[in-house]
Amino acid sequence: MRNFIIRRILISILILAGVSLVLYALIRAMPSDYVQLQAANNPGVTKEMVENLRHLYGLDTTVFEGYVNWVSKAVKGDFGVSFVYKKNVSEVIADKMWISFFLALTAFIIELLIAIPLGVISAIRQYSKIDYTMTAVALVGISMPSFFFAAILQKFLAMNLQIFPLQGMVSARADYEGFLKTADVAWHFALPIMVFVFTGAGSLMRYVRTNMLEVLNADFVRTARAKGLGEKTVLYHHAFRNTLIPIVTMIGGTIPGLFSGAIITEQIFAIDGLGYTAFQALKAGDVPFIMGFNMFLAFLTLLGTLISDILYAVVDPRVKLV
Repeated sequence: MRNFIIRRILISILILAGVSLVLYALIRAMPSDYVQLQAANNPGVTKEMVENLRHLYGLDTTVFEGYVNWVSKAVKGDFGVSFVYKKNVSEVIADKMWISFFLALTAFIIELLIAIPLGVISAIRQYSKIDYTMTAVALVGISMPSFFFAAILQKFLAMNLQIFPLQGMVSARADYEGFLKTADVAWHFALPIMVFVFTGAGSLMRYVRTNMLEVLNADFVRTARAKGLGEKTVLYHHAFRNTLIPIVTMIGGTIPGLFSGAIITEQIFAIDGLGYTAFQALKAGDVPFIMGFNMFLAFLTLLGTLISDILYAVVDPRVKLV
C-alpha cells in the first residue's frame, strides 16, 4: 500500500506539471487579456499606458517565460495576486470554496439518501411499474439542463408562489447572527440544492440499479438463496453490501465537485461561491486566478482518484494494491 501511494504521488506530480503547462498555454492564447479588456472599457487609456500595464501584470512576456515565472512561484505556494480581486489567489480560493463545499455537500448527501434506496428498489422490482417510473424520472433528471430546471424553480417557487428567494445568499437588510442567519442561508440555498439533487440523483440511481442487478445475478446470491436464507437477508446482507463497493469508490471522485462549485447554477442563483468567482475571473482574463483555480481542481481530481483506489482495496479484500 505504501509503495503504491508513493508511486501514485510521484506520477501525480508529473501529471500536474503537464496540466499546468497546457493550461497556461491555453490561457495565454485567449484572444484578449485582462489589460486589453480593461482598456476597451476606458477610452481614455493610451497605448503607452496599456503597454505599461501589460508589463506590470507580466503579460508582455512569451508563453514560456511567463510559465517559468509562474512555476517558480507556484512551487513555493505563491500563486500570485488575482487581477480582479486584488488578493492572493490562494486566499480567494480558501475564502470562496467553503460556500461551494457546504452547498454541494448538502446536495450530495441528499442525493445519496434518495438515489441509493430508489436504485435498490428499482433493481429488486425490475420491469415493474415502480421500476419504469423511477427510470423515467431518472432519465428526465439526467437529460434536463441545470439552467432550464433552475429557471422553472425560480418561475414557480420563487416568483409565482414566493416560497423561496429568487437569488442571493442572505435576505437584504437582514441584521441577525447565529441560528437565524444560518436558517436564512439554508432558505436561500434550497433552490440550488434542488437543482443539484434533481439533475444529479438520476445518474447515481441508475448506477446503483445496474450494480444491484449485476450482484443479484451473481453465483453467491443464488447459493445464499439455495441455502434457504430469507429474501431480506439475501438482498440486504449479501447483495446490497457488495453493491456498495463501487459506490464507495465513486465517493472519492466527487471531491473536486464538492469544492469547485457549479459555475452555471451559482451564476443563476447569484451564489458567491468558487464557481461564480471563477467565472468572473475567466471573463476578465485573470491569469493568476484561472491558473490557481484549475490547478486546485487538477490536484483534487488526482487526490480523488487516489482515494477511490484506496477505498476500493479497503472495502474489497480481493483487490491488492502493489
